[in-house]
Amino acid sequence: MIYTIKSSKRIEFIDITDLVFQSLRESRVSHGVVNVFVPHTTAGVTINENSDPSVVEDIISWLARLVPTSEEFKHLEGNSDAHIKATLVGSSVNIPFSDSELNLGVWQAVYFCEFDGPRKRNVVVSVIG
Repeated sequence: MIYTIKSSKRIEFIDITDLVFQSLRESRVSHGVVNVFVPHTTAGVTINENSDPSVVEDIISWLARLVPTSEEFKHLEGNSDAHIKATLVGSSVNIPFSDSELNLGVWQAVYFCEFDGPRKRNVVVSVIG
């Protein structure tokens, strides 16, 4: 299943857990692994806490400190920091499931990570039973 995600900021984490669960429900598969893949070089996907929004704020803040926007990059589009952040976060995650339920921890959510928005992006969710 391919979903379109619309970001509204240059850097933003969007909770897509419900989309992942929707794909699982529609698959009618009860046990296996869900792969979530982002086919972009300036965006990524991660699993992290969804209970306290300051966790996402901290991740965004520290990634900005680790890889600041800079005029010193050689890439002419001015978004090298986004490419590096996407590389650090990664382009896919795998989530096991059983009895048609994602085996995420109590506080975990799946986040689409935008580093060069706002844009429309794709997320590919594959259910493997």
